[in-house]
Amino acid sequence: MAKPIKTTLKLQIEAGKANPAPPVGTSLGPHGINIQEFCKQFNDVTKTMIGDVVPAEITIYEDRTFTFILKTPPASALIKKAASIGKGSGSPFKEKVGKITREDLRKIAERKMQDLNAHDLDAAEKIIAGTARSMGVEVID
Repeated sequence: MAKPIKTTLKLQIEAGKANPAPPVGTSLGPHGINIQEFCKQFNDVTKTMIGDVVPAEITIYEDRTFTFILKTPPASALIKKAASIGKGSGSPFKEKVGKITREDLRKIAERKMQDLNAHDLDAAEKIIAGTARSMGVEVID
């Protein structure tokens, strides 16, 4: 029989750097799970992704055990990394802050494909290009 689920949480944590301090501790503490154990498991699983922000969907059960599923890093974080910028533009249609190539766009789309609502890679590229545009990042050929 399946364990009864108490709650599901979504956190975005930098890979390999989960620790009991906020936001991890303050999110998990009230549910009574072992925060140190979560941090250890998360860091072990994400040690190959150092430098990326990794969203985790954490399912907490009534008996205070937990499981978590990792998602791909947010498109905006991948675009910022590819364009080597700190943050997106405050007025993206007037002020451009960076550029990425069509090849970068394809790599990001391939990586995000499993989490996107797209049927093929071309549709996924259009979604990522739209995100880049709204951040003030130009896509160049």
